[in-house]
Amino acid sequence: MTSTPPPPAIRLRGLRKAYGGREAVAGLDLTVASGEVFALLGPNGAGKTTTVEILEGYRRRDGGDVAVLGEDPGTAGRGWRARLGIVAQSAHDLGDLTVTEAVRHFATCYPNPRPVGQVVELVGLTGKAKARVRTLSGGQRRRLDVAIGIVGRPELLFLDEPTTGFDPEARRQFWDLIRLLNAEGTTILLTTHYLDEAEVLADRLAVIAGGRIVAEGTPATVGGRETQLATVAWTDATGRRTEQTADPAALITALTAAGPVADLSVTRPSLEQTYLTLIGADR
Repeated sequence: MTSTPPPPAIRLRGLRKAYGGREAVAGLDLTVASGEVFALLGPNGAGKTTTVEILEGYRRRDGGDVAVLGEDPGTAGRGWRARLGIVAQSAHDLGDLTVTEAVRHFATCYPNPRPVGQVVELVGLTGKAKARVRTLSGGQRRRLDVAIGIVGRPELLFLDEPTTGFDPEARRQFWDLIRLLNAEGTTILLTTHYLDEAEVLADRLAVIAGGRIVAEGTPATVGGRETQLATVAWTDATGRRTEQTADPAALITALTAAGPVADLSVTRPSLEQTYLTLIGADR
């Protein structure tokens, strides 16, 4: 017997929002499946944050149909909100509380929160558990934002530029945390300017520019990455050579049949190169 797939965690159709006559979101369609990690990419001013704030129920839309966990975020109640976790770009004013007190305070907002000590450990703040929030570094404060976002065991977690201020080691620790949460069944919507972060974490992604989605797919296929010409590079008796081809396997076979080659490599356009092309940054 075939099981029925769960309804999508997020479904947008024709989403619109304007400010002073300028459309920030211009008829956006998007579906995020339950249980997936979805990255929303785009330059500043593209409409990412406005879209996320509408999904979170913090901003009114001008038009379109929106369903988040099966409800309209514009009218959903407290029970719906308790099913969400939010790590916004702006931080809470918690300067006089300790890290543990801050997480415990937000834990009381949820019916079945994670243990506070476990959350503090998950975000790497055990050594700062008794420190006042005002004494934390920018990266440590961002970890606290993540702790507050996950303490309620959210079904759907919004992460808006979550690793801003993280050093490389902290970013990779955060990636492990996202994998853990997703393995537990949490759906995650991520906005980030770090293309490697999106490539590592996202099951699918969409690129938004001018309030519209200009491409959508997996990190490997978005913008036609998998069909773009590959660059084959090698060294032979004449020196270092490169050639672009749609069939690198055939070229490599021909090269090796003709004689010895060294330092052979095959590369396709990176996600960053594809992204820059999609948003028009290379024009």
